[in-house]
Amino acid sequence: MLQLSPHAIDMVKDPSTISAYSLQSLAILRDPHQFKWQVITLFLLVLYVYQSQISKKNWSVVLGGLALWGCDWFNEIWNGLVFYFTQYAPVWGTPGNETSYLILIGLNIEITMMFAVMGVVACLALPADKHMKIFGIPNRLLIAIGFTTAAVIVEMILNAMGALTWEYAWWSLKAPWLLWLIGYFYFFAVAFWVHDMEKMKSKLIAVGTILGIDAACLIVFSGILGWI
Repeated sequence: MLQLSPHAIDMVKDPSTISAYSLQSLAILRDPHQFKWQVITLFLLVLYVYQSQISKKNWSVVLGGLALWGCDWFNEIWNGLVFYFTQYAPVWGTPGNETSYLILIGLNIEITMMFAVMGVVACLALPADKHMKIFGIPNRLLIAIGFTTAAVIVEMILNAMGALTWEYAWWSLKAPWLLWLIGYFYFFAVAFWVHDMEKMKSKLIAVGTILGIDAACLIVFSGILGWI
């Protein structure tokens, strides 16, 4: 049996009930020895993406991007809680040891940087006229559908490669609509909603609330209780 990371010991009640993929993830959870230098370059690229928008004062794009990033963190938190309460597996996992750092059982540092950029890219794709229709469909809805579908296809490929694991029938190719709706669509819907808000104060409150909830959950469920 793989040795658990010190950060994972308190999360496990009976190792014999845990799936093999989950044990692989728990062996490297928040293990600093996983560090690889490419994470520095990736982090600088994320900073460049945001700075390029800040310098243009594209605050709607910046805040829309942060909103999507915050939505992913929320999903990753409840995914970690699913593992803790089932003591079997998270809804999705990232068991590969190629990561530079595994933050939560289903979230590595490369993924969170990817989501930080994804929201900016999606918001930049929005037409200036939010009421414009494309093929008779509201452009925000059509673009959200397009990005969501593309993301789910990529996730299916990652799953086929074994880089991203699914261990429940209700979150798999047998039920792709749940993956599509909860896994990605609402990310883009929230990002575009924040992007299109009329008042800057409203945007800041929305993003602050999303990230604030994430931070509170991480403090309680990880820092205090040690569940995720």
